[in-house]
Amino acid sequence: MSEGTTIAPIRGSAGLALSYYGDDFTGSTDVLEVLELAGLPTVLFLDCPTAEQVAAYDGIVAVGVAGISRTMSPDEMSAALPGIFARIKALSAPLFHYKICSTFDSSPTVGSIGRAAEIVRHIFGAATMPLVVGVPTLGRYTAFGQLFARADGAVYRLDRHPTMMTHPMTPMTEADLLVHLAGQTALPGTLVDLRAMGGGDDIADAEVDAAVASDAVIMCLDLLDAETERQVGRTLDRLVRSRVGEEPVAVIGSSGVEYALARVWSSERSGVHSDSPATIAQTVVLAGSRAPATDRQVDAALAAGFSDVPVDPFAVTDSSTSGAAIADVVSRAVLAYSRGGHVLIRTPPKTGCGDVQGTELAEALGRIAVALGREIRLERLVVAGGDTSGFVARALGIEALRLIRPLDPGAPLCRAFSSDPLFHGMEVCLKAGQIGSPDYFIHIARLAAPGETKRSMKGTIT
Repeated sequence: MSEGTTIAPIRGSAGLALSYYGDDFTGSTDVLEVLELAGLPTVLFLDCPTAEQVAAYDGIVAVGVAGISRTMSPDEMSAALPGIFARIKALSAPLFHYKICSTFDSSPTVGSIGRAAEIVRHIFGAATMPLVVGVPTLGRYTAFGQLFARADGAVYRLDRHPTMMTHPMTPMTEADLLVHLAGQTALPGTLVDLRAMGGGDDIADAEVDAAVASDAVIMCLDLLDAETERQVGRTLDRLVRSRVGEEPVAVIGSSGVEYALARVWSSERSGVHSDSPATIAQTVVLAGSRAPATDRQVDAALAAGFSDVPVDPFAVTDSSTSGAAIADVVSRAVLAYSRGGHVLIRTPPKTGCGDVQGTELAEALGRIAVALGREIRLERLVVAGGDTSGFVARALGIEALRLIRPLDPGAPLCRAFSSDPLFHGMEVCLKAGQIGSPDYFIHIARLAAPGETKRSMKGTIT
């Protein structure tokens, strides 16, 4: 396949070309966005769908399941993931993607990518699993097996990245992906580096084929730029075509997998969307992330006049105070909403959260979202934070998501399909903490009422 050539993807018996499981919620919506923009109709489910549920969505090419394995221990993963993967495999897509964060969030005790790889191999019968992490569009690059990520306009090796080296759950102390994985699994790995991936089709094919023929189980593919991205997509497609009628190809990686496939898979629907945002006067933002990018978005939103509803992370997670504290947050948010304009419910910066457990706080924010939705009509909800997004979405009874339109890369506007009529059809943005420009919340609020003059808010609701 020469540069610029695209081909139709191979589909399984149910019409799917790709299935994926996201190890956190916002990463799952990232994949949804990339596939839809490539013209590959996709539905993202919160639980593994049946074939009948998939068939209810006409013309679907890809199906995703949004998970929370990034916060699981290896034992929890061993208990939960085999059954989910087996049901996904039954959907008969020839390519399965275990979606991880592009900053490789994982450790031997939390969100172990190594343990996930072992389970994927067991269920899908994968002999060689490509590992694809680079996403140039998101400022993530892999070179000679090392992961680099952009922050504030600069690019850092991941173990020197200002956010990831101090991540509260999975701090990165090693940028070499295969070395990092070696602390999580005994599965052998190998690298197909930039010299091969950027050296032309024949060189890449020879190196990949040699890696597949070796004893390696995990095959890390360098991805740095447009050419290596195309080569990764071509390699994944070639592996799928070589295994038609056999076990699916399983790949572990970030949304770099889908960005790469979009360069080689053709579609007549590229850039076409069947949905559009409504005219909505008020947007509610629920910011649970403590990443610096979200802090900047919070500051910009407050400066733009969003009503400020602070959350005390200790009060809403302490069993002796959580009920009253959550009710207080909801009461202040309802008051702010009744005054008109946009509402920002937010936890304090990282230094203000101390040793509060992230999952406990995310669960509390989910309770806040549900209680608020019982008091006001939530037409558009923005959630910041990967763990927060997963817990909030499940608390709202969301069963599936479809893309409405892209916003910042990795953080699209979606339509929610919920078992709760209060939240069915709601517009939602579910973004990772480190994703999005400083005016991300403001941009979404401006979608709500085109042509309107920005309203002045009342300030902090205490």
